[in-house]
This record gives sequence, structure tokens and C-alpha cells, in this order.
Amino acid sequence: MEIVVGALPSLVHKLGELLVGEYNLQKEVKGGIIFLQAELESMQGALEKISRTPADKIDDQDKIWARKVREMSYDIEDNIDKYIVQCKGRKTVEQHSFKEAIDRTLKWFRQPKIRRKIATEIREIKSRVIEVHERRERYKIDDVDKPAAVDPRLLAQYKKATELVGIDEARDEVINILVEGDGVSSQHGKVVSIVGFGGLGKTTLAKVVYEKIKGKFDCWAFVPVSQNPDMREFFKRLLYELGKNVNDQTLDERQLIDQTRKLLQTKRYCIVIDDIWSVTIWDTIRCALPDDVGGYIIITTTRVLKVAEQVGGAYTMKPLCLESSRKLLYGRIFGNGSKDNNEDIVKCLDDELAEVSDRILKKCAGVPLAIVTMASLLACKARNKMEWYEVYNSVGTGLENNLDVENMRKILSFSYYELPCHLRACLLYLSMFPEDYEIKKDRLIRMWIGEGFIQCEKAGKSLFELGESYFNELINRSMIQPIHNMINDMISRCRVHDMVLDLIRSLSSEENFITVLSDMGGTSPSNTIRRLSLQNGQESHVMAQATWSLQHARSVVVFPAAASLTPPLACCQVLRVLDLEDCHLSQANSSLKYLGNLHHLRYLGLCGTGVSQLPEEIGNLQLLQTLDVRGTKIFRLPSSVVQLRKLMCLYMNEFTGVPNGIGNMTCLEQLSWLHIDDSTINIIEELGQLTELRQLYIQLDKWNNKLLECLCKLQKMQKLVITVYKGQCSIGGLDAWVAPRHLRKLDFNRCWFSTLPAWVNPSLLLDLTKLEIAVRELHQVDLEILGRLPALRFLKLKVDNKNLGILARFVVGAGAFPCLVSCCFEQFVWLVVFQHGAMPRLRYLIFSRFYLREARGIACNDGSLDLGLGNLPFLQLVIAQLQCDGAGKEEAEQAMAALTHEAEMHPNHPRHVIDDDDDDDDEYEDDDDEYE
Repeated sequence: MEIVVGALPSLVHKLGELLVGEYNLQKEVKGGIIFLQAELESMQGALEKISRTPADKIDDQDKIWARKVREMSYDIEDNIDKYIVQCKGRKTVEQHSFKEAIDRTLKWFRQPKIRRKIATEIREIKSRVIEVHERRERYKIDDVDKPAAVDPRLLAQYKKATELVGIDEARDEVINILVEGDGVSSQHGKVVSIVGFGGLGKTTLAKVVYEKIKGKFDCWAFVPVSQNPDMREFFKRLLYELGKNVNDQTLDERQLIDQTRKLLQTKRYCIVIDDIWSVTIWDTIRCALPDDVGGYIIITTTRVLKVAEQVGGAYTMKPLCLESSRKLLYGRIFGNGSKDNNEDIVKCLDDELAEVSDRILKKCAGVPLAIVTMASLLACKARNKMEWYEVYNSVGTGLENNLDVENMRKILSFSYYELPCHLRACLLYLSMFPEDYEIKKDRLIRMWIGEGFIQCEKAGKSLFELGESYFNELINRSMIQPIHNMINDMISRCRVHDMVLDLIRSLSSEENFITVLSDMGGTSPSNTIRRLSLQNGQESHVMAQATWSLQHARSVVVFPAAASLTPPLACCQVLRVLDLEDCHLSQANSSLKYLGNLHHLRYLGLCGTGVSQLPEEIGNLQLLQTLDVRGTKIFRLPSSVVQLRKLMCLYMNEFTGVPNGIGNMTCLEQLSWLHIDDSTINIIEELGQLTELRQLYIQLDKWNNKLLECLCKLQKMQKLVITVYKGQCSIGGLDAWVAPRHLRKLDFNRCWFSTLPAWVNPSLLLDLTKLEIAVRELHQVDLEILGRLPALRFLKLKVDNKNLGILARFVVGAGAFPCLVSCCFEQFVWLVVFQHGAMPRLRYLIFSRFYLREARGIACNDGSLDLGLGNLPFLQLVIAQLQCDGAGKEEAEQAMAALTHEAEMHPNHPRHVIDDDDDDDDEYEDDDDEYE
């Protein structure tokens, strides 16, 4: 059961704001709010307590009560938000002073009416809260004992070795880590923590390794840990496994730890601690396991990366390969006797069944638990393509009703119920996205913020930064799969494993958290739709559209395949998130006609919709936090956009113009792109007022020295991109800039510095991961300074040494550029030489426009080069573009042959492109920022 406490966290906070804000509340209303605040805080605590309990262990009455409270919290928050919007006034777009005076007068006449209305609604809300409480008490019965459920994870510990598939390689790897030579070290202990996604077979692997090596020790134990363990019982079981039975019920935890240490002090031991969920639990267990013994092995399993890192010796569990996956699937469907004869089985399957089985294996993604579950569903089906596709489509919707599927969900749900409430809401929200969808990190976090899932906890930390920590925690807990940017190895997207998607869709459907309509059928809409995800425009969905009621919908996300189902905005009265990314809105003006009436809107995603303009009434959206109009035909934003005082993120095309007054939008944290030319030069001064900016992308027609004064005021900046629209320019004035300490990305495209600026300081720029810079005069010492930047992952360095007559070569020394993944050297007159230990993580190396004439004679007698490419252990790609002006054809061919030979001699045999063209290398540009 989901029970993510609905809107209670944000609601309790808003009630507090009403009491202290300037809302001129009546005495009765204040008293009602104080009552509601106390009552709802108690309900929130009760809901959080219930939410930590798996659904099959919750009393039905508690489920009903929790559902009522959650739905009630949404309705209350909607009413409170309406009142706040009305009190602050729906400031209409300024047209002329006469109309403004009338609006101001009408606003004052409306206030008493608004206050009387909220008084009535508070009375009704108070009655509703009391009614929900009394009904629960009225029908409350004593707890009835339920039969204890068997933990399906226990079965993994008792599998026969002959039933295990694809585990041999992992078993041998772990044993090689633990065991030295033919035996176990008698001098030191070894610790390995097996970490990975639920259902990967961590317990199975640990059990196989344990059985293989335990005989080499004096004593051994295999002990599981529950999510909320009774540590006294844990240590009693550990002692029992080690051969000592503890009957004394008076012993406390500390005494049991002492007994364990005493028992192990003189023995070589092998202990497996299965399924650890927290660092605190591990720290307690570790107290009982002595280090100063003749040799020991400790193996742990966990789904939480942070725990594995704390334990030490983290071993990431890998999914099964395709061959092993097929062996497991077919063995379970056709019987274990046939599992080693995959080729014969594949031959027996017709092409259509082979195709659907491959699709099923892709959905399972090498997770043994998922494969076994799917096999159990297929085993009882006829060998018929339609029936197998029915099974394939069922898992992922959250609707399949089957014991094996339920057991799979139960195993995965252990991770879910371990999450704090705020992370559960964030995780369930991922069911908004289709199967296999690559979800952009920034987009997701902004939607979380719009929904109110992220509340400020620490002063000085932005909502987005807090959202990033939530995102990282879900990765850390193996609930979502990170997708790394190929060029810089940073996490820019995520994906939800199909089996986790099945779990969260099941939970979302049960508790009416999200309604999904997709090509797999989707979840059944309830009478009250809170969040709607339109993923496919099937004919059946068009029929269902007529029955929708979206007056309570908080999020509507429409994907391109369902663009025809985009609901009319007039029916979405309390909408907070509207995302239409990549949906072509053919009649843009009519589609957005009622946009100005969505007074509760926080997130508006119109990226890729092709709309040509926004209505002037967009200034009415006083709560809007994110506006994304990239990939549209909007050439200028309405003048009213500067009234959006709560806007934190504004994403535009490079050519989109902004009105005067942008300096009033003091909550802006991310602004891209901002085009500045002679007609908008005054915007530079306004930029200096946006002191909360963390990301700024600017496109200039030419450099303006006023920009330096502006940038010096923006000390929270993390990502700064300055590019010149046409040609190139010199920005020597920026040499005096005091760079913010937390810069992550600096990109100066077509902008030249005379020398390497003094603010490029390795001791100051500790977080810088990307640098794109052009320096007219570069020396060896400058390259060494760049090489000491501790976090740099992407470097594009352009020089003009040729025109300055500087022909010296450059050397990258040992230890330089410790984190660099991609490197582009442009317009160098000599290829850079790499020493042993340089750029230890480099994958992509580009020499763009290397001047051949000035570097004659670089090849050795045997036709090779001595660039030291072999010293770059992870090299995957080499590109060299030669500038052959002034050099003969034969010279060019020799140089290209020498470079090719150098690349081919590398142990990794990296892909290489060596030519004398000036092809643009944008294919290899870094795209770490999702809003570039």
C-alpha cells in the first residue's frame, strides 16, 4: 500500500503560513486553523507509521482511514491554495491606468467576501476532519492476528546448486577476492559487500560462496537481517549459528556483543550477514566481529550502495548475460532437464515465439527474479504467440494478478517500504513515464518541486539541490537505474526497471496516486483523477476521455503518442504540473487559450511543442516556478512574464527575446538562453539583481564590459555559458573576474582570453567538471595548472600559439587530469605527449585542426609516433583533424599513417578517425546539461 501521506506535509506548512501571514483572518478562522494544524500533524504522524508497514499487514480499517485522510488532505490544500491566490489578488495584465484603478478598487471590495468564504470552508473542513476521526473510532475493533507470511526471499537460501544459472562466474570472482592462492590468509581478514538491485540474486550468490569456503574456517554463520531488526534476537541467532546456544533472557545487546567477540577472539571465522539496510545496523554488528584474529571473512549483502561502501569491499552484482537469461527462462518453462539445451529449444520455437521470448528477456534485463516470475507465467500458457504477448504486456502495468507476480512485488517492495515518505512520493511519480523511457534528471526534479514533494529543510540549500539529493538517494537505494552521459560519465538521466515500474504502478493504481493510459492498457481511472499520464492515443482511450473529471488533477503529462488526447485547460482548475514536451500543438493559440486561468500552476513544460506565442495572461500564474519554451517558435516572451516573481527556471531558445524588467524575477536560479544585442543591452544591468542564479547561458552579439560587473554579483553561479552569436570576440575584461567557488561548468564559445585567467585556480575551482576555453597564448605551466583541476571531466582547449610563433610541444605529466573523460585540443601546432599516469580515466581524445606544416618530422623511423597513447588505459576514441596548408600531399599521408599506427598499437584498439578535413567535432560535444 502506498500511503505517502498525501498533501499533509505541505498542507501543515501552509496552515502555519496562514496564521503568521498578513491575511487578516477572522478570530473564528484562526481558531479553526490552529485546530486543523494540530489535528493534521497527528494524522500525518499516524499515516507515516502505517506507511512503514507492508500492505498485507495493515488492517483494512486502517487502509480505509488512510485513504480518506489522504484524499481529504488534497481537497483541503486545494481550498487553501484558492484562498491564498484570491487574497494575494489575481493581478491582471496592466493595460492602462484607468483599468488598473478599477481592478484595485474591485479587489478591496472582494476581500470581506473572500474572508467570509474561507471562514465557511474552514468550518466545513473542521467538520470533515472530526467526522473522519469519529468514524475510525466508531468502527475500530481489536487487532486480529493474521497468519505469518513466509518471506519469499528465504527460498533463495535453499536452492539446489543444479538449479542455479549464470552464477559460476560471479561466485569465482568473489572467491578470488576473498581467498589468496589455495587457502585463506591467516594474517588478515577480508570483507566483501555484495550490492545490487532487488531480485538480482545477492543472497543466492552469498550462499554459494559461503558453502564453498566455510569449511576452511573454525566456525561459520549465515544470518539474515530484517529491515527493522531486533538486535538482541539477531545476536542470539548469530551465537547459535556459531555453536553457542543462549538461553539467558536477561542479557542485553551489549552483553551479547561481548559474548560474540569472546567466542570469535581465538578463532578463524566466516560470517555472512544477509540483507543489511542501514549503516547504523552495520556499525552495531561490526562491534561484535573482532579484527585481531588469525584470519576471517565477512560477506554482507545489501541493496543500498552507501551501506556497501561503509562495509567495504563493495562488489556490484551484475545482471545475467543474455545466454544465461535464456537458459534460466527456458529451463523454468520447459523443465530443468532441458535447460542446458537452449539451442535445441530455440529451434523448436517458431520465429514468433522466439521473438516474444527475446522481448520478455529484454524486459527482465537480466534480473533472475524477474526471469523466474515471467517463466512461471509462461509455463502455464499454450505455446501461442498471442498468449505469450499477453503475459509480456501484463507485467509493467501493475495489473497482473498472479501469485508469482505478487511474490516478486513483495521482494521488491522491501526496498520501497524502507524509503522515507518523501522519497516514496518521488518514486511513485516515476510511473508517470512510459516503459523504458529515459527520464531527464532536471525535468524530473522540477516536476517534483512543482508537485510539492520537495520542502525546504536547510537554509542556503535550494529546492533543486535538495531534489538532486533525493534523486541520488533513489539511485543509492537501487530503486532507479542511472544513465551516464557517454562523454563525461556524469548521471544525466535515469530509467526505471520494468519490474519496479510494475510495482509502483500497482501501488499507484491501488491508492489513486496516478492514473496511466498507455499502450499496455493502463490503470483504471477512479472518479477523482489526481494525476494523469497520457502515454498513448488508442481508440479505447478516446472513448474513455469523455468520462474524465480533471477538476482535482494536480499533474497532467502528455506524451507525443497521445497528443490528440490533450485535455482542455479550462477543466483543470487546480493543476500544478502541465508537461506537453514534444507534443505538437497544431492550433497553438487555441490550445493555450485558458493558460492564464491555471492559477495554481507551478511547472509548465512546452519544450518541443512548436507553439508560436504565449498568451499575455501568463502573468497571472503567480505561483509558476518553471517555464520551458525551448524548441518552440516563440520569438519574444509576453511583457507580463516579468510578473512571475516566483519563477525559478526559465528555459528558452537562443533567439527568444525577453521584455524589460527581468531584474524583478529575483527567484530565478536557472536562465537559458538569454540573447543580448544592442537593443537589449540594458538587460545586463538587470542581470546583476538576480543573485540567486545558479545557471546562466548567454548569447552575445559582442562583448560588453558591463557584463563583468554583473557576473561579479552572481556568487551562487554553478554553470555559466557565454557564446558569441557571430564571429569571435576577445573578453580580456573577464581576467579580473572573481569566479564563484562552486562552479561546475564554464563554457566560453568563440570567446578569447589573452592568457589563462588567474581565477583558473585548482585550489578554488574544486567542483569544476567542464571547461571550454580559448586562450591565445598557452604555455606548459598553464597546461599543468589545468591538469590539477581535481574534478574536471570535460576539457575543450583552443589556442592561437601558431599565429604568435610559439611552437613548443606540450607534455601531460603523471597524475595530471585525474578525472578527465573527454579532451579536445584545438589548433595546436604539435600533438600533445602523454606520460605514464596521465589522464587515467580518459576515453575520448580529439585533436581538432592540428597544424601539420609546423610539426614536420613527428614520425619515428618505423612510421610510429611516440605520443604515449598507450599510457591512456581507458582510451576508446581518437580523432585527429589535420590542417595541411603549406604541407605536401605525401607529408599529410605520412602524418595520417603515423597517427593511425599509434592508435592501432594501443592495447584497447580504440576507434580512430584520422583525416585532413575540418569536420565539426560537435558530435563529441559534452551535453551534460539537459537544458542546453
